[in-house]
Amino acid sequence: MKLHYKEIPGIGNPILILHGLFGSSKNWMTTGKELSSIGPVYLLDLRNHGDSPHSPEHHLKDMVEDVLEFIEFHDLSSPILLGHSMGGLVCMLFTHFYPTLVYKLIVVDIAPRSYELNYHREFAALRVDPSKFKNRDEIDLEMAKHLPDSFIRKFLQMNLERKEEGGYRWKLNVDAIEKSKRGFQFQIPSTSQFFGESLFIFGEKSEYIQTTDIQLIRNYFPHSHIRYIPEAGHYLHYTHASEFLRHVKEFLT
Repeated sequence: MKLHYKEIPGIGNPILILHGLFGSSKNWMTTGKELSSIGPVYLLDLRNHGDSPHSPEHHLKDMVEDVLEFIEFHDLSSPILLGHSMGGLVCMLFTHFYPTLVYKLIVVDIAPRSYELNYHREFAALRVDPSKFKNRDEIDLEMAKHLPDSFIRKFLQMNLERKEEGGYRWKLNVDAIEKSKRGFQFQIPSTSQFFGESLFIFGEKSEYIQTTDIQLIRNYFPHSHIRYIPEAGHYLHYTHASEFLRHVKEFLT
């Protein structure tokens, strides 16, 4: 599958940024511009997200193959992979299947293990038909009936697109994502190891990371560096952008 992407020119190893679930390349434009001082940045829309094609299949291995196709098509040499949440799982799995292709790995607030697709409120909010409403405020009021968290609602609403004939639509392939109950199964042998340099950045208050995850990381990624951002949660690249960028730039330079 040929993925949609945004490119920010630079000189150095190419940097591929993979967003998380319900995200897109537009969430990472600010980060991408900052990192273009280190190398050219490619902001990818993973399948069923952003402007990339839709597919009934939405599994980590499928997304790994999409990224491989992207790297080969653009003839990218020794890329740096940076992934948040779902994108981080894809990046880690990519290093298992294609370790010699990756120069460095950066994983943001996710661990090398399987996760359940427990996003019932988010999916309920995404089931709101945006074509019935005149503006985003009306859509937000309807979504609030299912999803009280205004931060997450605004995040989801970045997937709204105005239609030419009026009204809005969701750019996400909500059906395929919701049906991929085993979509985030991280299945690799316990003996698998990526020996390139790796950076793992976690939010101190994140619900996605457990203390037992640290040993998993050490096992799979022997040359890993682990950093915590105080007071940060899952979206630390947004809420604590300066600290996040500091860790990334120190690691890459």
